Amino acid sequence: MVSKLYGKKIGMTRCFLEGFSVPVTVVKAEPCVVMQKKTKDRDGYNAIQVAFSPKKEQRVNKPLKGHFKRVGKGCFEYLREIKVDSVDEFTEGQEIKPDIFDVGDVVHVSGYSKGRGFAGVMKRWGFAGGRKTHGSRSHRIPGSIGCSATPGRVLKGRKLPGRMGNQRVTVKNLKVIDVRPDENVLLITGSVPGGSNALLEIRKA
Repeated sequence: MVSKLYGKKIGMTRCFLEGFSVPVTVVKAEPCVVMQKKTKDRDGYNAIQVAFSPKKEQRVNKPLKGHFKRVGKGCFEYLREIKVDSVDEFTEGQEIKPDIFDVGDVVHVSGYSKGRGFAGVMKRWGFAGGRKTHGSRSHRIPGSIGCSATPGRVLKGRKLPGRMGNQRVTVKNLKVIDVRPDENVLLITGSVPGGSNALLEIRKA
């Protein structure tokens, strides 16, 4: 049985449950088509390769066109693998839909957070900054990072300016509020990483 599915973040809205307003994220979990079965004897592990998010044939290179042609379900934008205990219960061309989840299931959602570009220490790490008055020239800079003569270098792991965001983030223990298989939509409590149309991995806790 599959316990994981892929989808795209549509946006956020709210649901009213027992008189309370609950923020939810709407996820478009399009059917994942089984493209290939990988076995322990041949590949060293049991898994199924799934494709999702339809794509125009003109946008796909020749090797992938041949790979998609084996199944005959059209071309897709993404290819991912899902580890399973046994591949015998799956067939190539089979569609895995959001109905593998039930209302009330607890899930972990992984994705890439929004990229913030190059950020300073105040925005990136929450530094307080220096004084704003009395002739201070240290307002938003990190300040001294040296260690004197010993060890005579900057220690690893120091909080400094750098690229912020665009990292894989997992939000755990979110609850499935609603499952709509006819629309391929999941409603999940709370917020999940990324912006609109961000790729998400949803797996049962």
